[in-house]
Amino acid sequence: MAHSRGAQDFHQVPPDMIPFLMLLPILTPVSARRSRSAKRPRPLAPVQAVASEPGPAAPRRTQGARVSSRSRRLPAQVLGTRDLNRALLQRQWLLRRSGASVPEALEHLVGLQAQATHPPYYGLWTRLEGFQRETLTRLLTERQVVRTAMMRATLHLVTARDCRSLRPVLQPALERVLKHSAHGKKLAGVEMQALVAEGRALLAERPSPRGELGQRLQEKWPHHDANALGMGVTCLSPLVVVPPCGTWGRGERTVYTTAESWLGEAVEPTTSLDALVLRYLAAFGPASVKDLQVWSGLPRLREVVERLRSGLRIFRDADGAELFDIPDAQRPAGDTPAPVRFLPEFDNVLLSHANRTRILSDAARQRIFTVNGRVLATFLVDGFVKGTWTLERERDVAALHITPFSRLSREDRAALMDEGARLLAFAAHEARRIDIRFARAG
Repeated sequence: MAHSRGAQDFHQVPPDMIPFLMLLPILTPVSARRSRSAKRPRPLAPVQAVASEPGPAAPRRTQGARVSSRSRRLPAQVLGTRDLNRALLQRQWLLRRSGASVPEALEHLVGLQAQATHPPYYGLWTRLEGFQRETLTRLLTERQVVRTAMMRATLHLVTARDCRSLRPVLQPALERVLKHSAHGKKLAGVEMQALVAEGRALLAERPSPRGELGQRLQEKWPHHDANALGMGVTCLSPLVVVPPCGTWGRGERTVYTTAESWLGEAVEPTTSLDALVLRYLAAFGPASVKDLQVWSGLPRLREVVERLRSGLRIFRDADGAELFDIPDAQRPAGDTPAPVRFLPEFDNVLLSHANRTRILSDAARQRIFTVNGRVLATFLVDGFVKGTWTLERERDVAALHITPFSRLSREDRAALMDEGARLLAFAAHEARRIDIRFARAG
C-alpha cells in the first residue's frame, strides 16, 4: 500500500544493509530455487517456554534419543501443509505467546533477523507475553544482546553467548557470500588476513559505519573500492552494531565495532554443526536438508543430518521430500486453532525454509518479497500469510494500515482489529489518536 506523503514509515531498511539482501539468492541451492518455493563443542542448553497461556510447552531438544530399528523400517508419516504450519507456529511461539525472557526467546529462536531497527522489537512483541520495548533496549546497551551478521550473512539479533559461539560456525557462509558477490570480485589482489587485521585495528580505535570504515581502509588500499573493503571486513570478522544504533527510535545508522572488544571475550566455536542443526529443528522443524541450508547459508549439510539420523524422527511432506525433526518435539494437529498475528518485516518464519508453502503461498510470496530486497510486514490468519501492514505516524496520529490479499470474514476483521489495537498500544502508546484502516482486498 502506498504511503501517504509526509508520513513516517516505521520500517526503513538502512542503505548499508542492501548489499546483504541482494546476495540472498546466492545462499539458496539451485535445486531449492527450482522447487515450489581445544574445547569440546558444547550445544547451548535448550530453552523451555514459560507458558503464560494454556497450551503445549516449547519443544525440548535432545541429542541422545534413539528411534528403534523397527520404527525406522516403517513408512515415513506424511505431514500435510497444515500439519507443518501448526508445527512451525508452535515452535515459533505464534500459537500462544510465551512468558520466556528475551534472552531465552532469542536462543530458542536462534536469533531474529534484524536488518532494520524496529522489526526485532515487533518480532518479540508478537511472540512474548508482556514484552516491553525498554527491555530489549536495555539488553542491547548492557551488551547481553547484540546485532551481528549471522545466518545468510544478514544482521540478526542474538544473545552475546550465541554471538561468541555460533558466529564462528557460520563463518563459511559469510565467506561464501563475499566470494560470490560483486564486492568479492573487487577485492582481487587484496590479502584478506591483512585487510581483516587493519579493519579490526581501525574499529578498535573508533567504531564506524561500514562506508566510513571502507574509506579509512582506502588509505592502505587506494586502488580498491571502499564499499568492497568495508564489506570484506564485515564478512570476514565478527562485528557488532554499537548502541544506541539499533535501538527503538534511534534511526538506522549502523556503526560497527569488533565483537571481542564489545563483549570483552573471545569469539570461539564452542558449538558444533550437529548442535546447530538440532537447534534449527527445535525452532523450525520438521524440515528438509534444503530447508536447513537455506536458513543457515551453509552448503553440504546432508552429511551432518545423516550423522544425526538415528536420533531423529523422519517424515515426508505431500511432495515426498524427506523431513527431519527432534524426537520429542510437539507437532499440533493441522486443525489446531491459530490466532491472528502481525509479523514484522524480514521475519525469520518467512525466510527459513526452501519450501515456504507451510506458511506462505507462492502468490503471497511474490507480493511480499520486493525487487529491492525488502520482505514486507505481514499478518497471519488461520496460520497463513493473508496480507501486509504498515504503521505510520503523522503529527499526533498513529495509523495501522492493513492490506488483505483477499476478502476477510467479519470474524477475521474483528480479530485483526483487536490485535491491531494491541500492536498500536505497544508501538505508538504516546500518540494522541490511533486509527486502524483496511485497504480494499485484492
